[in-house]
Amino acid sequence: MPYPSKLTTERIEDVAWERFQAGGEEALSMRPLAEELGVRAGSLYRHFDSRAALLRRLAQRAARDLQVEILRAAEGHEPRNALQATAGAYLHYARTNPHAYALLLVPGETLALPGLKTDAGKALWLTLLGLVGALSGDPDDTDHVVALWTLLHGAASLERAGMYGASGPRGGITLGLNAILDHAQEAGRRRNAPS
Repeated sequence: MPYPSKLTTERIEDVAWERFQAGGEEALSMRPLAEELGVRAGSLYRHFDSRAALLRRLAQRAARDLQVEILRAAEGHEPRNALQATAGAYLHYARTNPHAYALLLVPGETLALPGLKTDAGKALWLTLLGLVGALSGDPDDTDHVVALWTLLHGAASLERAGMYGASGPRGGITLGLNAILDHAQEAGRRRNAPS
């Protein structure tokens, strides 16, 4: 085996991410990953002490990527429109990155992963909290964030499981989203109403 260029944690993560995105958790074995990197499997353990540690790193990357997509979608919009764009970006991410999304929010069958219980996951939560708070006027509006996240995760999970069928969800997601946004907006009006 030729001597590889300097092996870095970032290079391992990038190649592991590509393999993971293509085939999920099953596609991420240390020996084939090492072969693709041109090193022995033992070399990987200098950077990640286990496969689980590498998967935790990928979970953080997935949370950061979803946060970036949400921020990009919300940018330049008024609060309600920002949340509508956020919902679309969230569902698009779940649809186009099914393995990364599963790493975040679906319990692993073979490995307990922290998913959103990482620094990147907390940053994602705080991003949603800020977007919802901008609409409701409550910077700690956990109730509406939980309602929004429940709707989006439920919709993503139902779509992934093929439960919507050929007709898709029709207007159900929009109906649920508007109900949550209407409620948050009304809470904001009540909060800002003169006493």
